[in-house]
Formats: sequence, structure tokens, C-alpha cells
Amino acid sequence: MDQAQTRAPFGTLLGVAPGGVPVYSSNYDVGAEELDRSDFVSLVDDIYMGYKWQCVELARRWLYTCHGLIFEEVGMAYEIFGLTSLRDPESGKSYPLESFRNGSKRPPEVGCMIIWDEGGEFEHTGHVAIVTAVYEDRVAIIEQNNRDEVWPDGQTFSREISMRRAYDGGAWLRSPMKEGTILGWVIQTEDATHAQPDMSASALEMSLSVQVVPPQDRADGSWLNEANADEAMFAQVMHGHTLVSEPSTHYHWVAMSESLERVLKCATHDLHTMFLHATDWVLQNPEERMPPFDLPRALWSRLERSWEDRKNHMITGRFDFCATPDGVKVFEYNCDSASCYMECGKVQGRWAEQYRVEEWGDDPGEELFEQLVSAWRASEVGGAVHIMYDDHPEEAYHALYMREALEAAGIEVRTILGVDELCFGDEGQILDALGERVRWVWKTWAWETALDQIRAECEDDDANVPLRDRGTPRLADVLLNPSVRVFEPLWTLIPSNKAILPVLWHLFPGHPFLLETQFELTESLRESGYVAKPIVGRCGSNIALYSPDQGLLSSTSGKFSGKDTIYQQLMMLPRLEEHYTQLCTFCVGGAYAGTCTRVDRDPVIKSESDIWPLRVLPDKLHATLFDDEA
Repeated sequence: MDQAQTRAPFGTLLGVAPGGVPVYSSNYDVGAEELDRSDFVSLVDDIYMGYKWQCVELARRWLYTCHGLIFEEVGMAYEIFGLTSLRDPESGKSYPLESFRNGSKRPPEVGCMIIWDEGGEFEHTGHVAIVTAVYEDRVAIIEQNNRDEVWPDGQTFSREISMRRAYDGGAWLRSPMKEGTILGWVIQTEDATHAQPDMSASALEMSLSVQVVPPQDRADGSWLNEANADEAMFAQVMHGHTLVSEPSTHYHWVAMSESLERVLKCATHDLHTMFLHATDWVLQNPEERMPPFDLPRALWSRLERSWEDRKNHMITGRFDFCATPDGVKVFEYNCDSASCYMECGKVQGRWAEQYRVEEWGDDPGEELFEQLVSAWRASEVGGAVHIMYDDHPEEAYHALYMREALEAAGIEVRTILGVDELCFGDEGQILDALGERVRWVWKTWAWETALDQIRAECEDDDANVPLRDRGTPRLADVLLNPSVRVFEPLWTLIPSNKAILPVLWHLFPGHPFLLETQFELTESLRESGYVAKPIVGRCGSNIALYSPDQGLLSSTSGKFSGKDTIYQQLMMLPRLEEHYTQLCTFCVGGAYAGTCTRVDRDPVIKSESDIWPLRVLPDKLHATLFDDEA
């Protein structure tokens, strides 16, 4: 019988593993049609286990049920192979975790996690299973989200995998070819004998270095192809073929190690999942959890519907990181209307080609464009996309770059500057200048810009969103029109709002990629230093940095002074050549897609801050850049 015919419906109990841990079917095609987002969240003792009924959810639930331990959130199952500890959520104590490559002289043992790399049937995600029994020639495992078949009576495992001992004593596991490659197994142990080297980065590998193009390689001239509309607009905005407004830094570029890029990839995947989990947590109890976000109550029901209907429709966002020898910490997630895509995905690569810097490592943005194309192909867009942007030079080239990605994905595109050329149809629909209906929109505006147009008119009644249906549409009338689908979806208002940062700290206290963040200024934050941020601020506006011993270090002005404030632990950006340097990673379709830098002489990065080209160097080559400093 074909396997598809034997797959049990979603949520079916497949069997019970040793320790009394139930294993469930993850057949989303049958049995999950009527469920909403909250139904897929797996909690045990109010601790997040994962997404029902994925392989990672079972691994975390088994560890917690049988040993009272959990591992931190991961974006993909294969990332478990890079984890270094488990945590007791009650005491906060950590326990060492070691990874052993397939073929290791330390064989799998009961309770360890088997990890598959991305590829084969586990493309993009990898896979994880728990070993429940070890024999001379095989191991028994439990797993979810693979096969989804009910176990025979009396069986306490999902299936068995063959194991063979090599001539040198190493243990090799072999799974069906279609499943791809088994990376190895992960064991909670104090004994690291035969374990793979620690995948974390050293202080040197976490450090950034500024390099300068030597005089003999300064082949000045035109290096942007102005036959392309986006590059022509970029050159116009920058008043020439350059990435920077400060001429003295035109030849500067930043080097980072492969190890640091690996950490950034892991952080991007982990944090994207964590931000979405936090969004779901807020929307599970909006009456209690939504007020700090200062979003009109009239929109709450729309936000919930957007989350339920379009939770998988987010194309892309940008994380802002501080990377120092002490680690990588996230400042915020710009997943509503982020910028810098063109600089990362095209311009820094063009610059490197011109000045022969491409010989130094890799371009960390070289895959961004293709990943945008793939995300748009998977977006379920059912017609022409209208790109809406404001009369601002940066938004213009940003819109043109995204247009290229949409057209490469085979999607028809129309661009709209402002809203003046739009009008209402007889039935309240939005029409463009050609009289064609606007159904799909990608925008450079922030959702908050639209909300500001209606905020004063909103009442507490959920059904009363004050939208027009005649005259000239405002931005809010277009984006909130029920017949228009917008990218990024309305629900991205929540993870883009800085009120999500204290929520994350509440849900994942002490997580290595998070800074302590609170709604109130606490004594611990006073002692560590803190940053005061408006919950809906943009472009570095209205931010103040306070040191525990020096007081106010820096502050910026802006239009968000009247907004509520959150308080985030102070972590100063590394200072390179008198410029504070921030790393920004792009998340496309839920996965890491590239990195760029933002630099400024002031410790607060703003919209006008420059971008220096970035290259990823092999660790050994990267280390040589610091020889003179040793």
C-alpha cells in the first residue's frame, strides 16, 4: 500500500514511547484544516515545546518529560547539532551537550538525539529523533513528522535504523538514501572524548576588522550599471558610485569570520521563530497582552484574523545585531518595512568587484536576491502586485530592487508613487490610474504610518475602523481595505513593535541572543546601563543611551517622543575606525539570507547612517588580520 494512504490524520496518537511520552501524527494534509495558529502551539507546564507535531517538538518534550531539561529554540532541526547545553527551566542550571559525528568512536546511546542534515526528504530543515534502544547492528528511535504511521500493537518505537562498526571502532548509522545525511548524535555528557570541536566562536572570531583598499587597487570610475533602474537611482541618491556619504571612508570595508557568520545564521533562525512564538502568545490573550503595544483596539480583531489567515505570508525582515567578543545580541526585528536590501544584495558585491575585494572571502549578500525570488514564488500571490512607496529617494531604489525580484519570480508588477493616482470604485474597491483593481500590495511605508491617519478616529468597537470609500484614498484606506492583501501582513505590527522585546525576555529569560528588556526601568538595568526606546520608533529616533557610571551617553530626537517606552540592557556597538558598527541580517521566507553593516560616528544607528561593504573570511585568514594587534 502507498505510504500516503497509511498516514494517520494530524494529531493521531501513533504510539507511546518509553517514559510514557506520546508520539503524534504530523500529517497536515488531513485533520488540520480547521485549526488556528494557537492550536499548533505545544506547551507542557506552560513551557514552550514547539510546533505540533514537528520532530523538534517531540525531542524537546521527551527531554523535558523524562529529564526535566530543554534545549533552546532552534529555527531548523539540524541546528541542534551545534547546541552546547541543555537547561533546567526550573533552576536555570545548564548541563553540557556534546555532538558526535556519524562514525564517531562513541556510539549512540539511549536518550541521545540523532540529527539529520538538511537535504533529501528533510530539505531545508533537517530532522531529529530520540534513541530508545541500542543493539549491536541497529538503534530504535522515536520521531515525529516522518511517515506518520500508527505503530503495531506492543511496539514502543517509530522504527529502527541500521548501525555498523567500522574498522577503527567508529559507529555508523545508515538511514534510507531519500532522507539525506545523518550528521551524528547529540548526548548530554560531561565527557567530550571523541566529540566534534566546539562550534561556538572564539573572541577573536567574533571580532570585526576594518580594512582599506590599497592604493594600487583603487580603480575609480563607474561600477554601478546605470542601465538598471535601481542602480541608476542608487547612484543618483548617493551622488556617485559609492556606498557612503563620508568620502574619507569610501575605500573602507569590514571583515568578519565564517564562525561569526555561522552564529548570525543560527541567531536569525532562532530569533525569527521566537518572535513569531511571542506574537502568537500576545494574540492568545489580547485583552491582557495587547495594551502595551498601543495599537488601536478597533484593529485587534483584524490583527487576529491576519495572524490566522496569513501567518505564513511574511516575505522578509531585518534583524539588527550587536556583535562583540562577548557574543551576539539582537536589538530588534524590523519585519514590517525594513530597508538596506539593495545595499546588501547588490551594491556591496558590485563594490567588491570594482576594488578586487572579492578575492577576500565571500559576499554575505550574494544569495539574498535569489531567496527573495523564491519567497515571492511561494507567496500565493494571485495577480499583479502594486508596489507602493513614498516620495523619498531611498524608498525609490528600494522599490525598484524589489520590483526586479518580483518580476524574476514571474509576477506582474506596477509601481505607485504616493496615493494620488488611486481612486475608489463603485463598490469601494481600490483602483489604480489604469482603472485596474488593486488586490496585492508591497509597500515601503510602515504600517504605523497608516495607523496614524486613523488613530484619533478609532473607537473601542472592533467593527468600527474608520475607513473611507469615496474621494481620494488615504494610505490607511488602501492598506486596511478588506479586499487588499498587503506585504508585509498586518500582524507584523506586533513583532516590529518594541513592546515585543519585554515579551521575549519574559518567554525566554536569559536566552543568549537576547538583552534584558522591561516595560519599567528596573534596578538591574540601572546597574548594567540601559537604552530607552519608544515602542514604535523608527530609524533610530528618540533613543537615549545611559551608562551606569556616566549617565546619558547619547540621545536622538524625532517624532516619537510621545510614545510609551521600553528599557533594554545597554550593549555598546563595537567601535571601528571611530565608527560604531552594527550588523544586520536578513530573514527571507523564515531563513537567513544575508548580512550587511550599518556604521555611524554616533552610537545610535540612524536612517542616514552609512553602510560599509562586508566580506566573510575563512577563520584562519580572518585571524591574520589581528596579528599586528597581538
